[in-house]
Amino acid sequence: MLKIIKYELRDVIRSKWILIYFAFLFLITEGMFQFSGSSSKVLLSMINIVLILIPIITISYGIIYMYSSREFTEMLLAQPIKRKTLYTGLYSGLALPLSLAYLGGVGIPFIIHGVDESGQFTVLLILLMSGVALSFVFTSLAVLISLSSDDKVKGLGIGIFVWLFMAVVYDGALLFGSYLLSEYPLEKPMLGMTMLNPIDLARVLLMLKFDMSALMGYTGAVFKKFFGSPYGMLLSSGMLMLWIIVPYLIGKRIFVRKDF
Repeated sequence: MLKIIKYELRDVIRSKWILIYFAFLFLITEGMFQFSGSSSKVLLSMINIVLILIPIITISYGIIYMYSSREFTEMLLAQPIKRKTLYTGLYSGLALPLSLAYLGGVGIPFIIHGVDESGQFTVLLILLMSGVALSFVFTSLAVLISLSSDDKVKGLGIGIFVWLFMAVVYDGALLFGSYLLSEYPLEKPMLGMTMLNPIDLARVLLMLKFDMSALMGYTGAVFKKFFGSPYGMLLSSGMLMLWIIVPYLIGKRIFVRKDF
């Protein structure tokens, strides 16, 4: 498995798209430092990068890469390699470079410029961890989607729809539903619905630390009301882990049984 991971890492890291991804994040973060001059403002601005751009870039690249490497995967399947081992190697070799590109692109400018206050270092760590978590979540979804459909265009379309639904439609639908049912107690149902969206979970994780409920959206505000504590941070982190693990395991099950 380690050999597969090493090969995948070399293959993905050498890809110009990973380098472009790294450079894109680096230039955005560095540009924010040049224009704002304040690490606190940069941290706040990077929330939208983490919650919107990281998922769409990760799921799109992951799906395209999985379809492009289909022939190589079929060749490896002809070798005496367990399918579970191969799947883990392919997934790790895809998720790790995307996460490293994110960490480098966002983290290096903060290393160069530093943070204004010691408390912001913790916020920076949570920002980096949230981005890595979303990278793994949407890599899991990308692999699952690519294995579920043999049509590349259809798979990419499904991936974009999943991102659009989670990033834009989901909160809007909840807000509209809460307006229609405003006469009923909706706190607990909204809390449960929040856990069904990894982007909302990452938003909660960030906003609980920033303590700025106005930027959280409706579902995040409900989460903060009940879990504005270390327990809330632990619960949202645990649910993000489930969002990584569950699609990963479903994808593994499909991969093991799939007739290539």
